[in-house]
Amino acid sequence: MAHRKITFDDRLLDGTIKQSDIDAYAPALAAAEKMLSDRSGPGGDFLGWLDLPTKTPKKLVDSIVTAGQELHDKADVLICIGIGGSYLGARAAIEFLSPSFEDLRKPRIIFAGHTINSDYLADLLSLVKDKQVAVNVISKSGTTTEPGIAFRVIRKWMEDRYGRKATAGRIVATTDPASGALRKLAAEEGYATFDIPPDVGGRFSVLTPVGLLPIAAAGIDIRKLLFGAAQAMHFCKGATPDANMAGRYAVVRNILFKRGYTTEVMASFQPQLHFVSEWWKQLAGESEGKNNTGIFPASLDYTTDLHSLGQWMQEGVRSVFETFMLLRETANTITVPEFTDDSDELNYLAGKSFEEINQRAYQGTLFAHLDGGVPAATLLLNSRSEETLGQLFYFFEKAIALSGYLLRVNPFDQPGVEAYKKNMFALLGKKGFEKQRDALASRIREVMKT
Repeated sequence: MAHRKITFDDRLLDGTIKQSDIDAYAPALAAAEKMLSDRSGPGGDFLGWLDLPTKTPKKLVDSIVTAGQELHDKADVLICIGIGGSYLGARAAIEFLSPSFEDLRKPRIIFAGHTINSDYLADLLSLVKDKQVAVNVISKSGTTTEPGIAFRVIRKWMEDRYGRKATAGRIVATTDPASGALRKLAAEEGYATFDIPPDVGGRFSVLTPVGLLPIAAAGIDIRKLLFGAAQAMHFCKGATPDANMAGRYAVVRNILFKRGYTTEVMASFQPQLHFVSEWWKQLAGESEGKNNTGIFPASLDYTTDLHSLGQWMQEGVRSVFETFMLLRETANTITVPEFTDDSDELNYLAGKSFEEINQRAYQGTLFAHLDGGVPAATLLLNSRSEETLGQLFYFFEKAIALSGYLLRVNPFDQPGVEAYKKNMFALLGKKGFEKQRDALASRIREVMKT
């Protein structure tokens, strides 16, 4: 039996959800689980992520480790260019498993292409002007606007600095295995490449070369990450909520949603979990927000946000439920020193570790929010290890897939994302969008009149 390094504890929901409510979902969960295992549900062509932990070829893993080591050795800074699922998984892993401050990391991983902002890119290029730089550009098509224009700027800067031929040896492209603008450019320029599996969507791609290469370049053991995910496959399957931990989480959040709790807050008590929450938000929001339904995913960083949004969580609209994400063990332990004068009146904490204080803050918050009418459960993580994170990644992927099927949506497409893109393409003058451009221009003129 796989050793669980993560635990989902929903015992304190008993005032809101009874075990019989959960048991009643068993047939629906079994049907959702079958659609995944049989590849028979909506989006069945994009389920390659289900078996990645055990079916990723050893040869591919070895080549990613080797490429990551080469990037690690040649670069002071690795610029990772991508947006959405092309960067969030890697960033989550690097932030969770690395020292807290980037100056303590070698190489430093900087992310670009996830925003459209001249100041950000200018500051980035100023930062790296005297450093050795490598680039991992990640895009299935190569034509996505945000990473595409960032890569253009960075590529030109590198070619001006290193020359075209030397630049090619400093760029790795992670892209479609057979077609697309980036695949064509990589072949023409001689970039090293890794393939994005065609049956894995971006938000489920952290355990493909999309996430694994920058994670490996950061010096993180991707074999252990995959091993942890493979362990989670054992306890995140089954036809009943009691057997399937991911299924139980999916069922609980769906019951709460149907009772009017339409927003889920993922609340973590360690700053290293911030980007895990950011990755989860994309995974959940893009998978479930369709057909005018879906749980809205939000996240908070405690105890910091208890001093800002804590009031709303305690007494705001009761349409929110909370999933705490708590780390059992940190990498280091610092205790509060004692001062004889006790001028700040904090000697009552002397000798206590920050972890003990944080645990009491979690317990105090949990019961305060329960008393305030916020249903709450807790995800417990054993430690900041690759195996723990691998289990967590797979748990969330499986849970959100099941949750989407329980909501009767396709968890593996994102048709709504195209709406803003089409409008933006039209307004920027892209070919084929002339009619839409004229219609938008007319609407804009009407707004400007008023």
